[in-house]
Amino acid sequence: MAAVKARAKTAKARNTEERPNRRGSPEAIEKRRIARVFNDVLAGRGAAANKLDGRTEKRRQRLLKELEAGRARGARELKPTDILQRVQELMDLGEPLSSIRKVTKIRKNTVPPEAIVSLVARLHHAYSFRPEVYRFVGIGEDVLRAAGVLDDGKRSRAKR
Repeated sequence: MAAVKARAKTAKARNTEERPNRRGSPEAIEKRRIARVFNDVLAGRGAAANKLDGRTEKRRQRLLKELEAGRARGARELKPTDILQRVQELMDLGEPLSSIRKVTKIRKNTVPPEAIVSLVARLHHAYSFRPEVYRFVGIGEDVLRAAGVLDDGKRSRAKR
């Protein structure tokens, strides 16, 4: 058998192993987005500041399409938590609730309200979804009030 020489690593190969690629990190993406908006505002293109960048717009369209079809990327059916997450994310992107309601089929809930109150409380504590998104999986205001997601509407007055 012939002896194989071990190759010494080049300086470039060593440098790439020491530092991870930060181009796709969430912090780097946010920096690029805010820099674009900042440049648009100061350059006098103020209307572009409210417009979503290309990636975010594509994501918004995909989320709406998935909610409309009821399937994630065309393959698997959306679970109730998937629906909650997509509606929450669309609302965070500034999508009005009325347009989400137009494309989404609101599911009917056949489970008795008493059975899901504690589950909704735990889910809300874990994910902190907006109260409006629960409507898309058939959870009504009575369950949300019992779970502590909504207040009663009665405000207690401080004693004088």
